[in-house]
Amino acid sequence: MIDWERVAELRDEIGEEGFAEVLELFLDEVEAVVARLGAKPERLEDELHFLKGSAWNLGFAAFGAACQDGERMAAAGSGAAVNVQSVVANYASSKAAFMARAGEFCTVGGSRVA
Repeated sequence: MIDWERVAELRDEIGEEGFAEVLELFLDEVEAVVARLGAKPERLEDELHFLKGSAWNLGFAAFGAACQDGERMAAAGSGAAVNVQSVVANYASSKAAFMARAGEFCTVGGSRVA
C-alpha cells in the first residue's frame, strides 16, 4: 500500500524538517481535493491526475494506482464509471497505514507524527 523505500528516499533527499513540511502540505492539499472529488465531473480527470502525482511523490503507491486507473477512465470518456467512493476509501486506508509509521520519518510541530 505504501512504498516505504520511496518515503525514506524522499526524507533523505529533503531532510526531516523538509519532509514534515511536505507531509503537512500533502495532507492539506490532497484532503481538499479528495473532499470534493467527483463533485464536478468535468474536473475529475484533472483532480485524479493531481492526486496520482501527489500520492506517488509521497509513496502512496496503492492510492496513486487507483487514481491512475480513474484518470485513464475519465480521459477515455468513462468518468461516470469511476468509483469515486473506492478512490476515497483507498486514500483513507493509505493515510492510516502511512500515519501509523510516519513518526519513523519526521516530527511535526515539535513531536513525532504517529
